[in-house]
Parts: sequence; C-alpha cells; structure tokens
Amino acid sequence: MKKRLWLGGLTLALLLAGCGEDTQTNDNEQQEAVATEEVVREETTEEHAHTHDKDDVYKGYFDDAQVADRPLSDWAGDWQSVYPFLQDGTLDEVFEHKAEHDASQTADDIKAYYTIGYETDVSRIVIDGHMITFYQNGQAHTGEFVYDGYEILTYEKGNRGVRFIFKHIGDDAVVPTYIQFSDHIIAPQTSDHYHIYMGNDRAQLLEEMDNWPTYYPANLTGHDIAHEMIAH
Repeated sequence: MKKRLWLGGLTLALLLAGCGEDTQTNDNEQQEAVATEEVVREETTEEHAHTHDKDDVYKGYFDDAQVADRPLSDWAGDWQSVYPFLQDGTLDEVFEHKAEHDASQTADDIKAYYTIGYETDVSRIVIDGHMITFYQNGQAHTGEFVYDGYEILTYEKGNRGVRFIFKHIGDDAVVPTYIQFSDHIIAPQTSDHYHIYMGNDRAQLLEEMDNWPTYYPANLTGHDIAHEMIAH
C-alpha cells in the first residue's frame, strides 16, 4: 500500500510538474502575444496620430506647444499673386469644386468670397535673405525685415491660426512696416504657398480677416495653381 501510494504520489507530482510547465509555457506565449499586440497597436496608433495631427494642424487644430518660431527663409523665393488668375477665370474650376462639396454655397458665392480675400495690387513678392521686394503697380520697393514673433489667433469656427510677423527696419515709407505670414504651418518648414497681411499697425493687422492676398511660386502656371488648390 505504501509503495502504491508512493508511486501514486510520484505520478501525481510528475503530472503536476508537467501541468505547471504547460501552464508556464502557455502564460509565456500569451504574454508574448499580448506584448506583440501592444507593439503593433502602439505603432498603428502613432502612425494614425501623426497623420491625424498633420491634418488637424492644416485645419487649425493644434496645441500651443506645437508652435515654434520660424525664419524668413521659410518663405524665400519668387512668388506670384493668385488674384489675376481669379480675375481671368482660371480659378473658376476651384470654386466649382468647392461648391460640389458644400451644398450651402454656389460657385459664384465662393468666388465672391475669394475675390475679397485675394484682392491686391502687389502682383509679385521676392524674398531673399532679410530683404523683401514688393512689385506694386509696376514699381518695385525693397525693404529689410526682422522677425517680430508670432501670434495665435482663434477664429469664429473654433479653429486657430498662427501668424508669423516680420518688421521693416528701413526708411522706405512705401514698404509696409509689418508683414504677417499665414500658411497653415506652425513650426519651421519651407512654405509652398502663403497668405500675407501687410500694413503699418501690428495690432490692427491682426484683426484683418477678410483680405488675405495669396501667393504661389512664380514658376507655376494658373492651371498648376488651380490643381494645387483642388488637391488641398
């Protein structure tokens, strides 16, 4: 009887040991599976968050901590106003496209809004180093500009925008004292187009919401610009 009990105890011990090893193996496998799932989830979440953040920033939703000072070189280059392309009808396809995605407005309504926004007599802007040349009514006026900080503005819809401000330090009275760039970008990055506000009163200029002359690289055709706008 004792021998049988001993054998039974040994068998039971072996069974329990084997069961423990199986349980430990299963636990390890489950832990590895969970860990792998967490890594995949984190990578997917980070990728989604990155894309989501970029889209949100373009639409005007971001945290203050994401905003950073930008150098004038972000806007360096030769730029043309889009206003002439609105006037000659080249941008009509843009307004028609917008109307197709907004039942509350017609293409004519949208064009009227952008006519006010794009209107300007500064047909071209060239930015080289700290110097900015404005081509206005056939005349070129150049001034030196230095960085004057940025302002975060909140709009009626609840989204926000950042204006990066530069101040003229020269004596040419024809050159605006302040210019403010807005291009849907909130930290150092080369701009591909921008809206600009120009005037002599910094605070008053920040209140301007209706007129925002818009500029694209001078080497683009009107149709190129229209397609760029539709893509956005």
